[in-house]
This record gives sequence, structure tokens and C-alpha cells, in this order.
Amino acid sequence: MVKAAQRALETGNVNLVLVWVRGHDESEIRSAFARTRSVRRVGPDPRSLADYWFFETLVRVHRAGEGAPYTGLKPAGQEPATGIAAADRALDAGTVDPLAQTLAEHAAAAVRERFARVQAASGYELADVAAGRAYAHAYVEYVHFVEDVHVLIPATTARADSGNSAGWISSRSTRMLQSPLHSQRRHMVYS
Repeated sequence: MVKAAQRALETGNVNLVLVWVRGHDESEIRSAFARTRSVRRVGPDPRSLADYWFFETLVRVHRAGEGAPYTGLKPAGQEPATGIAAADRALDAGTVDPLAQTLAEHAAAAVRERFARVQAASGYELADVAAGRAYAHAYVEYVHFVEDVHVLIPATTARADSGNSAGWISSRSTRMLQSPLHSQRRHMVYS
């Protein structure tokens, strides 16, 4: 985005950065752009300061549009986060298939690992509170992970069983959640 802002300032074309902000934020960016272009004419030091202020304004407004906090500009040359770099490489390559495969493999490994921890902890004796807490911890971590992944996946592609209102809970999961032992353990943990 900062590269787009640099090109916009050099060419005088604000449209290069307007695509990165919501429509109702356009006037703020247009105003900041005009002020920055005006100050840039004064000299090298004011130009540098004005450019930096414009970059910060653009990124702050963009982040607000995402519902994310503004945490400052990243230093020049700093590599983007792994996920951002992978997404950009897929766009540069013109194919998302290797990225989609990698994501699927990592998600599958992560859910299997959490599932295995729940299974390993599930045979505890009811009198062993410490073991019960270990089960509850593993269960909550597993369920929240699955829930978080499903929040990211549109319901139309996540449906595993069309017979339930959530659209993605499998019939096996529904049976597990309805089992008396599971209900007893959840009641013990959360009461």
C-alpha cells in the first residue's frame, strides 16, 4: 500500500490509493493527499515529513476500514507476515492451488493434533479433577480451534451435514455432543 502511495504522490494520481479505503473515507484521503502534495513543494525535509504523514494516514484509515487497529508503519524492507507473503506469491504466480493445498494440510494437521489431545485426555476417572481439567482444557482448545476455522469458511463451502442448522457440524460430532458422558463432563467443568 505504501508503494501505491509513493506512486500516487509521484504521479499526482490519488486514485492509486483510493482503492485501499472505503468510499466514505475517500474525502479524508483526498484532503491528506492534496495537503501532502502541497507541502512536498517546499523542500526535501518537509517533503519527507509530509510523505510519511500521508503514508501513516492512508494505512491508519485502511486499517480502520478492516476493523483493525493502526500499529504504525513497518520499516522499509521488512518482510510481510508469512500469510501475507504467501497470498502475494500466489497472486504473482497466477495460481492459488499450492497455497490452498498448504493451508488445507496445515489446518488438517492442527485439528488432528487437537483432536488427539482430547481423545488422549478423555478416559480420565471422574474422581481425578486434575485429569478432568486437562480434558476440559484440551476439549475447549479443540472446539474453539474448529469454531474459529469455520468462522473463516463461508457456510456454503463448509457444510458437512445438511441436516443441522449450523450447516457444518457432522452427525458424529452431534452424537458426541449429545452423549451422556460428554454432557456430564461439560456440566462438571462449566458449573
